[in-house]
Amino acid sequence: MSRYAYHFVADTLRDGRPIPADGEWLEHTGKVVICKSGLHASWHPFDALQYAPGKTLCLVEVEGVVSEQSDKLVCRRRRIVKRIDSEALTREFARWCALQVIELWDAPDVVRQYLTTGDEKIRAAARDAAWAATWAAGRDATWVAARDAARAAARDAAWAAAWAAGRDAGRAAARAAGRDAGRAAARAAGRDAGRDAARAAGRDAGRDARRDAQRDRFKKMVDAAFEGVAGGAA
Repeated sequence: MSRYAYHFVADTLRDGRPIPADGEWLEHTGKVVICKSGLHASWHPFDALQYAPGKTLCLVEVEGVVSEQSDKLVCRRRRIVKRIDSEALTREFARWCALQVIELWDAPDVVRQYLTTGDEKIRAAARDAAWAATWAAGRDATWVAARDAARAAARDAAWAAAWAAGRDAGRAAARAAGRDAGRAAARAAGRDAGRDAARAAGRDAGRDARRDAQRDRFKKMVDAAFEGVAGGAA
């Protein structure tokens, strides 16, 4: 039975073969071993991000699924139903992730402006301002929270191109938006272990909630992007 999943591609397949046309089935006839051989994809587009070798995101139909892990699957047959250039979409998603932690630090106006508008003319200035704010915080433990948040926003600006190219985009967003400055501040201040343990449990719950929000947001963005794209041959 056919099911639908997501898969990023670059200019060629990983083995150097050309990317097949929409509607054309790829088949793997040899041994199928997840992470080693076979045709891979992810049920959720957010999971597919961390394996992206390029910026083209494909909605794919898969058959003969042999095994699965939490973020990927491997199958014997796969075909592209639709594809999009995800550069603009991943840049927008990266900015959204950074905006989720923007209130944790005194962000320069140019950083807020870039993250809010996506104006490419000020991206370099936003990146420089974010890094300057990071270093200005220095080594004082009381500034750890601000520094971590500044790094999150700075990474969004500095790594947006890498995201667009599909380089570990999902993992970068999760790390940037999911950094918990409170944990570093508590450790630096030498808080007692019992209080740290209680706070750690709360932070884990908060991190999971943020990750769930990121997954939901990205899925909605991807679904909207694919809505206006004609599919390949059935």
